[in-house]
Amino acid sequence: MRKSFFILTMALFAVVASGQGVYTKPVSKAAEKAAAKWVKKGEWRNGFVAAKPHESVNVVEFQSQYAKNKAQWDAMFQWLANTDLLSIPKGKHPIEGTGLVVSVEDSENEELAKRGSESHYHHIDFQYVVKGSERFGIIEHETSKPNCKYKPDVMHYDYDESLTRFYDSSPDKFFLFFPDDWHIAKVKTDKQDQTIRVIVVKLDYVE
Repeated sequence: MRKSFFILTMALFAVVASGQGVYTKPVSKAAEKAAAKWVKKGEWRNGFVAAKPHESVNVVEFQSQYAKNKAQWDAMFQWLANTDLLSIPKGKHPIEGTGLVVSVEDSENEELAKRGSESHYHHIDFQYVVKGSERFGIIEHETSKPNCKYKPDVMHYDYDESLTRFYDSSPDKFFLFFPDDWHIAKVKTDKQDQTIRVIVVKLDYVE
């Protein structure tokens, strides 16, 4: 345990020292390479072939959390594979046999100033934009600070916009935001049409 903590601490220090900022949980290059190979192999898919993780996803966390809570992830991916995500009514849809609830949201992106940043301690945000394009922001840790109390499973932040990394979605990619991924959702893109349909699932984060 002490050795693992030391490795993670040194990795975090190296990132900060290099001036690149801290945007997610630090991982070693070897672990990231192994996890990327696991993702590409696709044993996690359980029939879901429409999309793969966006390049911003912490694949080491993905592999770790999948292994710790395989039944829940498998149930979600199976539901996604067997559901017409464009025609299903908007609203809440429970996944049978689990405590998971899928939120199907028909919404619109907004200016960044109107969107709040957030993170979750006990849940993982799965976000898959199946229609339109949504811009996500991931904020830098060292220059951000909480601006509210943690309640009930969300924390909001003041952050440096110039250090925020922005990514636009496409229907062939899904996003995963783990507790160390402090993020902003539904940010306006450069496209004319800002309407979106997004599938959101909050999976349990297992320590």
